[in-house]
Amino acid sequence: MSASATKWGWTMQNAAIGDLVRMWIDGWTVSRGASDPGDQPWGWTIDVGQEQHVSRHVLPEPTETEVRKLVASTSAPGTWLKLFAEVETVRHWLGPGWQVTDPGYLMTVPLTASHPQPPAGYTCTSWTRGGVTRVLVRTADGHFAARGQIAPTGATAVADQISTAPGHQRRGLGSLVVRTLQDAALRAGAQTGVLVASPDGRALYSSLGWTTRSTMTSAYLQEPSATG
Repeated sequence: MSASATKWGWTMQNAAIGDLVRMWIDGWTVSRGASDPGDQPWGWTIDVGQEQHVSRHVLPEPTETEVRKLVASTSAPGTWLKLFAEVETVRHWLGPGWQVTDPGYLMTVPLTASHPQPPAGYTCTSWTRGGVTRVLVRTADGHFAARGQIAPTGATAVADQISTAPGHQRRGLGSLVVRTLQDAALRAGAQTGVLVASPDGRALYSSLGWTTRSTMTSAYLQEPSATG
């Protein structure tokens, strides 16, 4: 193992959860075109600006007191909570109207070059706009197969919105997208990849060397009509 890889491993292993979450939201806001994170005593608030996702409160180390206070003061549907804790811990802190979704997993990886090539029958293109690199995989006749994007922000880069069309799964396309994004971030000067994975995506990223650092519980406030 190189000295730089050893240093990266020690740094990431000892990084506080708050630092890791800040790495994630710094890149996520660039990737999604969201507002700069607003500092709060318990974490950060981000304006997203979508009808079903107006804003989000991100708590790297949530406490019952903090979450209950936020819930009590929130009445706007489309407000999300991103709580870096197990769902069994935080679920009972939420009041009526809050819907818990599938868990996420905060993951990191040291970036290394891999120069992947698309499998036979597919093409892979990429472009960078506004600091975000996007990768698109298509069939030979131009049909959508897979995609993803990454936002480097200095020493870290956040991979985001990686997906493979149902008819093209289990053909190595997810791996192709992730590795291509990692190469792009490395060329941009990033050293560490960060993302929040879905339960299904976690297996892919783990196979590519990503390490799970924390579970994330997501919850959003529903429209009143949806809660009866």
